[in-house]
Amino acid sequence: MAEYLINGCRMHVQRLGSGSPTTIFIHGLVMDNLSSWYFTVANRIAQTGSVLLYDLRGHGRSERSATGYSVEALVDDLHHLIQATDIKGPVRIVGNSFGGLLAIAYAHTYPASTAALILVDAHWSDEGWSDAMIETLSLKGAARDEKILGSFKHWLGRHSERKRNRLATSARALVEETSMLEELRNSKALPEAALARLGMPVLAMYGSESDILDRGRRLATSLPRCELKIFEGCSHSILWEATAQVTEEIEAWLAQIDGDRL
Repeated sequence: MAEYLINGCRMHVQRLGSGSPTTIFIHGLVMDNLSSWYFTVANRIAQTGSVLLYDLRGHGRSERSATGYSVEALVDDLHHLIQATDIKGPVRIVGNSFGGLLAIAYAHTYPASTAALILVDAHWSDEGWSDAMIETLSLKGAARDEKILGSFKHWLGRHSERKRNRLATSARALVEETSMLEELRNSKALPEAALARLGMPVLAMYGSESDILDRGRRLATSLPRCELKIFEGCSHSILWEATAQVTEEIEAWLAQIDGDRL
C-alpha cells in the first residue's frame, strides 16, 4: 500500500505482481473502491504480470477533495499516477461500470499509451450519458441507502451492516460535500466517431439483464477491435454475480492478446 500526491490529492495505490505490461484496474463511482478488484480479479492477473490498483479521488482511502471529479480531471489523475509510479510502456486498463468509462476516455486521450481495454458493464460518455447517472447519485435518505445495499447484495464480503453504513456515509459525503455532480454534468461527451479511432483490442462484457446493455452493444459496434461477451442472467453487477467467469474471461483474453504480439 502506498500514497502518491496526484494533482494536489493524496491517492491510495496498491501494486501487485511484477513484469510488463502493467494492467491497471479502475473501480466504479461513489459506491465502490479498489477492494472490489482486489478481492475478485486483480490477484489472479498479478500472477503473470504487474497490476496497479488505485482509489479514485474521493473514494476508498484516497483523499476526498472538494473538486476534480470531471471525466477529464479523473483521466488526468490517472495519467499523472502512471508517471508517478514509473510505469513503462503502454498499459492495459480494466474498468468496471464508471471505471470503464474512464478507461475509454483515457484511451481516447492517450491512445499510444493504451495497449488494450477490458470493459466490465461499462458506461461511456455519449450525449446525455450523465443524466441517468446523476439522477441515481442524487438520491437521498432511505432511497440512496437502499440503492447502495442493492448494488452490493451479491458480494458477501460487503454484506454487513457496518460496511453498508460506512459506504452510505462515504457516498453521502462525496455527493453532498464536493462538486462531483456538477463536474460530471459538464464533462464532455465522447461521440461514436471518436470511438472508431481507437485501434487497440477491446473486450467488453455485459450482463444480459443489465440496464445499459443496449449502450454496450452500441459501444461494441463502434470500436473497431471489440469483442462483446454477454453473461446470461446477470445484471449490471456481473463482477460480483459471475466473479469466477469474469476472471477466467479476462485471464484468457489477456493471454490471447499477449500471444498475438509474440
